[in-house]
Amino acid sequence: MRVGVLGLQGAVSEHLSSTGRALRKLGMRGEVVWVSRREHLEGLEGLILPGGESTTIGRLLVSTGLLERIREEARNGLPLLGTCAGLILLASEGDEEVRRTGQPLLGLMDMKVIRNAFGRQRESFEADVKVEGLRGGPFRGVFIRAPVVERVWGEARVMAEFEGRIVGVRQGKRLAFSFHPELTPDTRIHEYFLELCRGGRPTRTS
Repeated sequence: MRVGVLGLQGAVSEHLSSTGRALRKLGMRGEVVWVSRREHLEGLEGLILPGGESTTIGRLLVSTGLLERIREEARNGLPLLGTCAGLILLASEGDEEVRRTGQPLLGLMDMKVIRNAFGRQRESFEADVKVEGLRGGPFRGVFIRAPVVERVWGEARVMAEFEGRIVGVRQGKRLAFSFHPELTPDTRIHEYFLELCRGGRPTRTS
């Protein structure tokens, strides 16, 4: 298996490490690669969009030509995992801050996001979050300038909530979380994603 982590800005090395550990825990053979150019998407069986500064990542996606290429690969069935900024990038609709900053969006999941919904950096926190389909009890979520999902529609399904706010969504083989699973020793979310990747690419989706 070959899984990529988008490496334009943000928590790239942490995701590389967590995914590698998840592969070993599952007893799966494979490699995790840094993705920063269009050609790096060749042969991938999954792609992770990390946390970071979503406007910066979005603009770099446009300038490198990766935005359209990721859309194409996703519509051809490439599984995706977005965390924090990655969740924002996967959304179809954003809030006023997204519109004001000209935030580019991939538009690959039927959800509307609100940026910095839990406050700025100093309001960062950790909390246990129950994630649907995740065995072994709650997941310790690390929330750093975290977004939330205001609403979902179409094929998107809520996977996790915290204090009545949506912090995890699944749409087919696309996953999005408000928090940073790569900043904990718990690899269950990465393992869950790898299991989706192991299932192969489904038929073409919109």
